[in-house]
Amino acid sequence: MTSKCCFKIGFILGLVFVCTNAQEKVFNVLSYGAKADGRTDDSKALLNAWRDACQWNGNGTLLIPSGEYMVNGAIFSGPCNGSAKTFEMKGVIKAPTDPNIFCKLESWISFQYIHDLDIKGHGTFDGQGACAWGKHPCATLPYTLGLYFINNLIVHDIHSNNSKGVHVNVYKCINAKFRHVQIAAPDNSPNTDGIHIGYSKNIHIADSNIGTGDDCIAIIDGSQNINITGITCGPGHGISIGSLGKVPTQEVVKDIQVKSCTFINTQNGVRIKTWASSIAGMATNITFDDITIINASNPIIIDQHYCPERNCSGSTQESCVQIKDVTFNNIRGSSNSKAAITLNCSASHPCKGIMLNDINLEYHAPDAPAISTCTNANGKATGKELPPSCLK
Repeated sequence: MTSKCCFKIGFILGLVFVCTNAQEKVFNVLSYGAKADGRTDDSKALLNAWRDACQWNGNGTLLIPSGEYMVNGAIFSGPCNGSAKTFEMKGVIKAPTDPNIFCKLESWISFQYIHDLDIKGHGTFDGQGACAWGKHPCATLPYTLGLYFINNLIVHDIHSNNSKGVHVNVYKCINAKFRHVQIAAPDNSPNTDGIHIGYSKNIHIADSNIGTGDDCIAIIDGSQNINITGITCGPGHGISIGSLGKVPTQEVVKDIQVKSCTFINTQNGVRIKTWASSIAGMATNITFDDITIINASNPIIIDQHYCPERNCSGSTQESCVQIKDVTFNNIRGSSNSKAAITLNCSASHPCKGIMLNDINLEYHAPDAPAISTCTNANGKATGKELPPSCLK
């Protein structure tokens, strides 16, 4: 097998030798023994195909043709030889339902330590999460797709259905683009964040539909230069910065832009949430712009007393995470609760530089109109103010 082929072409005036680099190669999992019957564990076939694609000194593609592939778990590791690698999925990859298998996994399918990776193909990751959303023996449930320590990543035209835990976890990645991604789980599926981003930089998510039982997108510690545009979210808990301030070694969250997104029947719209704890942190330079919200319980919310757990409900601590320079611009639609805007900030670290501009959130109920509430929030409001702003 060679990576260079030469072709001799005859012309009237002589012979010309034209050389081309034939460096692209496809590694079809069916050639590695995958059964594609939806029952046999095809993990080994996928891993062996990836091994050869990764070692190939050129553009290597792991191809998963149409069909159903049961995979009990797979870690696709680098670093790889040659140039870009592609994971092309045309079929359905199914997760196990046996709790003795999935309890051992942090991520069901993961990619790690790879440069230049393209995940594509109109295929589906089927997490079969319904078996795990009730009582289960696991301490935590696995992510469907874990992306770790990857530089230059593109994920497009894939589907993730019914994840057991988080659908997509992005950790310590640089330069990643997600587009035309479809994520779906019922609204009562617990802790099934759509895309969860931490300690990553230069992440772009565009033109995707996310409906799940938790945050459509969650942006946590160390996330910087995150751009989200054209997302339809619902059901779910909205798009959230946080939660922040729960564990030590916090890194600043900054330069976040959420633009031209639509929220339909979500618990929250755009949200920033921090724990009331002594752990310091910062979230700054955040913009929510051109947002449509339809029937959300909390269309705009900053909650620095976030506490979904019973053991912290009586805490008198104040959050030590500084939130500043946050803009909510051109946000319209409807609230299904009277408090359409809630800015509940920390007494010890008040929110600073909050800007509300052109807000139009209607509320149709006997106790209308909607209101806004501010606690320890500093900033200003301009343009249309519906409900009237509480910022002074």
